[in-house]
Amino acid sequence: MSSLLSTNNLSKSYGLKDLFKNISFSVFPHDRIGLIGPNGSGKSTLLKILANLEIADAGEVTTKRSLKIAYVPQRVFYESQSIKDVLKHALKDESLSEYDKELLVDKWLNKVGFKDPSVDVSKLSGGWQKRLSIAEAFILSPDLFLLDEPTNHLDLESLLWLENFLQKKGLNFILVSHDRYFLQNACNKIIEISDVYPNHIFVSDGSYLDFLKKKDTFLQGQIKQEKTLSTKARREAHWLKQGVKARTTKSRSRIDEAHEIFERLASLKKRNETKKTKIDFTSTDRGTKKLVTLKSVSKSINGKELFKNLSFMLSPKTRIGLIGPNGCGKTTLLKLIAEELTQDSGTIKKADNLKIVYFDQHRMKLDENLTLKEALCPSGEFVTFQNKKIHVNSWCQRFLFPKDILGSQIKKLSGGERARISIAHLLLEPADVLLLDEPTNDLDIQTLDTLEESLLEFNGAIMLITHDRFLIDRVCNSIISLENKDEISIFSDYAQFEASRKNDKSSKKEKSKHKKIDSSIKKLTYSEKTEYEEIEKNIPKLEKEISNLNALLNQKDVIENKDRLNEVCRELAILENEIEMLYIRWEELDKKA
Repeated sequence: MSSLLSTNNLSKSYGLKDLFKNISFSVFPHDRIGLIGPNGSGKSTLLKILANLEIADAGEVTTKRSLKIAYVPQRVFYESQSIKDVLKHALKDESLSEYDKELLVDKWLNKVGFKDPSVDVSKLSGGWQKRLSIAEAFILSPDLFLLDEPTNHLDLESLLWLENFLQKKGLNFILVSHDRYFLQNACNKIIEISDVYPNHIFVSDGSYLDFLKKKDTFLQGQIKQEKTLSTKARREAHWLKQGVKARTTKSRSRIDEAHEIFERLASLKKRNETKKTKIDFTSTDRGTKKLVTLKSVSKSINGKELFKNLSFMLSPKTRIGLIGPNGCGKTTLLKLIAEELTQDSGTIKKADNLKIVYFDQHRMKLDENLTLKEALCPSGEFVTFQNKKIHVNSWCQRFLFPKDILGSQIKKLSGGERARISIAHLLLEPADVLLLDEPTNDLDIQTLDTLEESLLEFNGAIMLITHDRFLIDRVCNSIISLENKDEISIFSDYAQFEASRKNDKSSKKEKSKHKKIDSSIKKLTYSEKTEYEEIEKNIPKLEKEISNLNALLNQKDVIENKDRLNEVCRELAILENEIEMLYIRWEELDKKA
């Protein structure tokens, strides 16, 4: 099978900092690639090189003739214009009639879920702007999609929509993401850029879980290789100490071989050093059972009711995940507890001298001209952490910043590096309660693992807003859903939330299912008529699959197996999302009939 795209020994650096060196890989038809790696390893830069927006320092990129590539950056900035105008502008160079362009735009507006295409893009949330940027790329029907952090700013509903969308047949893409659920559900190949590999890259066919197993096997083999080479090196060092002279060809050859072994061993040791960000939240370890108690709390903003009669209690080791669409009041609830806002009714009682640390999703506004040293250690050469003074060099290395970049300006740092600065500031404050609003944005997977472990070890209470389902599943011991403002629901875990959400959607589909389907399709175009008939065939099939999965949820062996239960719930969520999109499209076509 011929490749769509291949890279050969690509290298890129900025100043003295190497992003990646001599990496090679290929993209084949039907590849759905998840590109991962530590912050600063050059993932975003690699996508830009593949999109011909940046130039590599060395190496080459070869593509299939006439390959059409679409690139979706992390952040898209739109001028004031309507949603529809954005998509129409994307088609300006396409050789289509105005009528066909109009049909294509309407089709994608429906696919993405925009109900009012006349809305100005400046009024859209970050999540809906992300949807628009994805539609803007996909409307061109390219051969290969490059998506940089497409899940950032998406709420759970949008995330599931994107997962389902990317699973469609015929799509070829490379996406950068640190969302492990998303990687597992959307990708069939994982590529990791990292210095732990001899060729700086590891390519694994299969799911994200398959990648983890293969990576572990590879790294264990590399550790064994280091032990074997270390034994050889000791033997050769002993031989050299005997004062052997390179008088013969054989002696010279062995001396050269010994030095080669030493170099290989040094390289292996460096690769096998697993460096992790050190994250240790400082709790006050107070024994008070009731840290925060909310009773019948209600809140509206600008006339929009967010939630009402909300009651719960935060105790030590309580770890609550907040779930709901963008704008449902998750951040507002944290601000109420942090006393940045006041509730409309109800009471919020706190223990005396309660120490709350609040991590804002928009993070502190770092001065772009500050150096890394000034940002990490604004008071001078030392920080005080857990009652100990730590020098800025040690504090810097704790968050995987090399000492030689302490003088670099903030504006030259990646999003992940800035995120680590924010976490560094967060750790300096002892807390009874941590309020974390999207703390995972821009963090690499290795740092996410460390963050999870630290949150599990924290002795105080935690309230967490995140779109990272893996983090919620691992850290939280209860979940509050703000999806329905009239009925706030509390769940024991993510699987229970998924099951409830699925049941709610099933009841909505039942109402739509009983609507009479008009067989006369006189006002539809030929392509719309075909689409309409296809939808009518697919809906019963999907409903049968959903019914089968619902039946599985009642089986004892599934209920008692958390992994299997989570798997079934995830499949249900995907199918429910797919059938919902079909019903929406069917109703639109039915109105035209």
